Amino acid sequence: MPCRTTLRATILFLACATLAGTASAAAVEPVHQLAQQEKPALIATLKDLVSIESGSKDIEGLDRIATLIRDRLAALGGDARIIEPAEVYRMDDTPKQVGKMVQAQFKGSGKRNIMLIAHMDTVYLRGMLAQQPFRIEGDRAYGLGIADDKNGVAVILHTIAILQKMKFRDYGTLTVLINGDEEISSPGARAMLSKLGAQQDAVFSCEASRVTGDRLSLATSGIGSIYLSVHGKASHAGSSPEQGRNALYELSHQVLQMRDLSNPATGLKVNWTVSSAGTNRNVIPATATAQADVRVLRTADYDNLEKTLQERVRQQLIPDTRVEVKFERRRPPLEVSDAARKLAAHAQGIYAEIGETLQVHDTAEGGGTDAAFAAAATKAPVIERFGLRGFGAHSNDAEYVDLNSVTPRLYLLTRMIMDVSQDKAGR
Repeated sequence: MPCRTTLRATILFLACATLAGTASAAAVEPVHQLAQQEKPALIATLKDLVSIESGSKDIEGLDRIATLIRDRLAALGGDARIIEPAEVYRMDDTPKQVGKMVQAQFKGSGKRNIMLIAHMDTVYLRGMLAQQPFRIEGDRAYGLGIADDKNGVAVILHTIAILQKMKFRDYGTLTVLINGDEEISSPGARAMLSKLGAQQDAVFSCEASRVTGDRLSLATSGIGSIYLSVHGKASHAGSSPEQGRNALYELSHQVLQMRDLSNPATGLKVNWTVSSAGTNRNVIPATATAQADVRVLRTADYDNLEKTLQERVRQQLIPDTRVEVKFERRRPPLEVSDAARKLAAHAQGIYAEIGETLQVHDTAEGGGTDAAFAAAATKAPVIERFGLRGFGAHSNDAEYVDLNSVTPRLYLLTRMIMDVSQDKAGR
């Protein structure tokens, strides 16, 4: 039986350990209070952003919203500028002119470099705002592009506002990059995202979470496109079909022999989605085209797929036709890393401080984001979905964010920046 002195010491130790555990799980009140206070200002920012139409091909609108964001970042003390893309990766649907980027850097007194990214372009066309203006219904704020991804821009602006109010400068640099071409696979921003990403100790991408639950994502899909074209020979379909070379027949043969390219074991998905052939009912078609959507979870699958495509097109059905295949790597996958897992686990602990539950998904859901470009040349953790809870992206009448998520998400991102800066996060 232990003596009373030993027993008292044991009880005291357990009590202190319990109190220490409670303290470590408590919210950092100055941050939490500022996150609560910042909510009305963030909602006002959402209205400002949504009220500017900024479709990916609307250069005038993109310039307007870029100016607004640059000015806001400059007012917060950042070295902010609008940047024209130095190089553009040309894809089949890349417009002649692509949107600019807004870059801002805040210099601190510490050693860690952190980057926050989001995009200001949307999928919507000029004129649609008149039918779907910003509005609030209950706990939901509606607007075109509000979930994808103007909420992410607002979260970044007001997270920095909280840090400034706290006079927190323990980072080495805090970099912000907002691009205007994400919805068209970031042809102008990808190089800058990769370049800046390689200089960071952590990258937080602010695409929206899901309304079904707060989450972070450690993996996103890579996206590719296949363009298949067949050149045959036209002739009269009634009197001399034998003199033609039916491009539609050859296209059908090619699509059928490439219908098995998907691989569920590795997450490779290849789906033929668009086709076109011929000009008239009574003319043997001289040309035919088809497109396929590609999703990958591993960068290596791009190389294997491209090799397979070149091998398959050599197997032709109709003599004297010419078959061409082009493969576009629209964006790489974000592949999960141990560093990202550790940092995401730390984020779960931060969310628990305010009584919230945070899910961490390490399996890609099918969509691709700019986080993958930011991760392309670094081993530092890159984590996606620091934005608000959102729903209805790319819909023209149901896109909204959950305003109940404003305070917790501001708290999460602010605390993550603080802990990475001070080497308190899992690395």
